[in-house]
Amino acid sequence: MKTLDRFILKSYIGPMVLTFFIVAFIFLMNFLWRYIEDLVGKGLEFGVILELMAYASATTIPMSLPLATLFAAIMTMGNLGENNELLAMKSAGISLPRILAPLAVLVVFVAIGGFFASNNLVPYAWKQMNTLLADISQQKQTIEFKDGAFFNGIDDMSIRVGHQDKQTGLLNDVLIYDTRNQARSGTMSTTLADSGYIRLSDDKRYLLVTLYNGERYETTRNYQWYSESQFTQQTFDLQQAVIPLKGFDFQRSSSDRFSHGTQTQPIARLEKDIDSLNIVVARDMARSYEPLLRNNLLQFDPFVLGMTDSIPTDYSYRTPVPVYAQVEQLDAVRRKDVLNNALTKAKNSRNTINYEEDSYKMNLTNLYRSEIEWHRKVSLPVSVMIFFLIGAPLGAIIRKGGLGLPVVVSVLFFVVYYIISMSGEKMARDGISSAFQGMWLSSFILLPIALYLIYKSTNDSNLFNMDWYRIQFARLKDKVSEIRQQRKERNKHGAKEA
Repeated sequence: MKTLDRFILKSYIGPMVLTFFIVAFIFLMNFLWRYIEDLVGKGLEFGVILELMAYASATTIPMSLPLATLFAAIMTMGNLGENNELLAMKSAGISLPRILAPLAVLVVFVAIGGFFASNNLVPYAWKQMNTLLADISQQKQTIEFKDGAFFNGIDDMSIRVGHQDKQTGLLNDVLIYDTRNQARSGTMSTTLADSGYIRLSDDKRYLLVTLYNGERYETTRNYQWYSESQFTQQTFDLQQAVIPLKGFDFQRSSSDRFSHGTQTQPIARLEKDIDSLNIVVARDMARSYEPLLRNNLLQFDPFVLGMTDSIPTDYSYRTPVPVYAQVEQLDAVRRKDVLNNALTKAKNSRNTINYEEDSYKMNLTNLYRSEIEWHRKVSLPVSVMIFFLIGAPLGAIIRKGGLGLPVVVSVLFFVVYYIISMSGEKMARDGISSAFQGMWLSSFILLPIALYLIYKSTNDSNLFNMDWYRIQFARLKDKVSEIRQQRKERNKHGAKEA
């Protein structure tokens, strides 16, 4: 490897890694902002939160990698241009494509690595992240008492505390309503205490209650509560209880329940699902409702009309029977039975049609989602390459490094890419366009822009040189003034001749 190639690679790798982690951090903050309410107050261990953030960061790779590639390319080439290093290379007879050659090779490997990460790492991260979020959502918040307010976070119990000492945790003026045994034995209890301690055990499976100087009232009512009921009262100096709890400890569940989503499947599994769903959707589209109409909804049923004597035995040669005329000849009771039977058949037929239609829509939606996810994984390496082809010549044209103008330009291009991608994905999801057209729409639009920027940068275009635009504007202004002056002279000359 030549010294020049090592220099260019060294100039690119640093900003690439830095910008990738910065972009991933921004997307991670967006994730935390969305789920902050589910995480706060649960008493989760730091390791669980760190694991969740790691999985969430892995799911941002398909969005972070293209933006980091674009940002790093603009910053690197902008720094080389600002420090006149790019000019020195061109003065030595090195063309811009030769300068970008080592970076292009590196970006190809980055794109390939991004594909494998999107195909193997991201589905696993999605599955584990959704499992963790589901487990966290099922965990109850920790016990926190507020002065003068009831705490109802424990099933079938309500606890009110007059005041809690923040340093010692001592509770004053404690009131506990306990209805845990009401459904089983009809027992309800009320406990009053001057002070005490109420806390969770270390494993969060038990509620440890210690009360001082109080009274306990217990009422038992059976099914004859209006005539038979029991009421007991007892006082105590010290009362201790260990109450089993559920939902306060963090319990992990299996991630297999999230294995059927499109985001949690690799390409090989998506291809199998697409083949199966294509067969099912084609079968549903070819299905005819003629048997349903002929055999159920519009079938002539002689047992409904109650006139089997007038119906030929061989139904294949029977003649049409005036149904409405025969129904009107029936008495009111039999006519009601006939109409009810017909209404029941109509409802059953409608339910059958609705069920088959919903099944078809669900299969078609799953097919669209599988195709979209397949094209998303395949299009990721291409989008990385396109963003590099946009960023590298753009940085060479701008010739500004740092975090100023490159950030603005990168965000602008990424917003355009994101809007086009989301619009294409929505059209593919709604069936307006195919998954190929929707998911590759952004690439089809940005690729000509990349080729145009490469052409401009190779020919040392003044695309972003403000001085060049000022000169061109001044020339245009002078040209307009000259045309106006010539027009005035022609008008004067015409007036003199007249």
